[in-house]
Amino acid sequence: MINKKVNWNGHVQPEALDILSAEGGMIICPTKVGYIIMTSDKEGLERKFEAKQRNRNKPGVVLCGSMEQLKALALMNPEIEAFYQSHWDADILLGCILPWREDAMEKLPDDGLKALMMDGRQTSCFVIKFGKPGETIAKALWEKHHKFSFASSANPSGQGNRGMVEYIGERIEERADLIICANDYVKSVQPDETADSRYEQGVMVSMVDNAGKLVPEQAGARKITPCPVLIRKGLDVNKIINFMSSHFNTWDYRHGDYY
Repeated sequence: MINKKVNWNGHVQPEALDILSAEGGMIICPTKVGYIIMTSDKEGLERKFEAKQRNRNKPGVVLCGSMEQLKALALMNPEIEAFYQSHWDADILLGCILPWREDAMEKLPDDGLKALMMDGRQTSCFVIKFGKPGETIAKALWEKHHKFSFASSANPSGQGNRGMVEYIGERIEERADLIICANDYVKSVQPDETADSRYEQGVMVSMVDNAGKLVPEQAGARKITPCPVLIRKGLDVNKIINFMSSHFNTWDYRHGDYY
């Protein structure tokens, strides 16, 4: 029996890989913006929803440990792929709402997983560069076990965890199989911020229209709509706004226009 709470080892946490490569595992992992619940299959997602007592109408968050994994799962056009690549190269946390690739959808188990990891439009939020503790786990899960990594903030729904493992809440702590502790790592990402002023979320950009269809390529033209929409501000929002302006002539800012 492993100790439920372990300090992050600075690399791939073997206990986390053991749990998430098996059926129904659920762990708590530090990221750049606080602690998350990580799961890898339908049973784990069911446990996550039960632990958080959370609504199921929001797009699932899919963690990608490599650009190769992102390209294999998410439907993108070359402009969106280049947008992601710029953030990957700059080590900037980014999540975009995107449709799933048809060939990736066809490989998903027919056990109800789809309904839990995407919204009614069949889109999910595909996230990169969310922090080394989770990135290394997600990469190993995909490459060695061909399993997904799904995420949700590790706190009672609607409440933040302040970037400290002590505030994930009793219910979530009780239900998790493993808790990776790294308060110092989380603090190091926003060292000058307080628990009240720090960002507890990453930026989210919608790359789909209201029906979930991918926005068109702009090819340098102006006034192309529908266009990318920044729907949630968060860590490094100013850097991401600069990238938005570099990659797209037309884009929108509508913080809070989530779903």
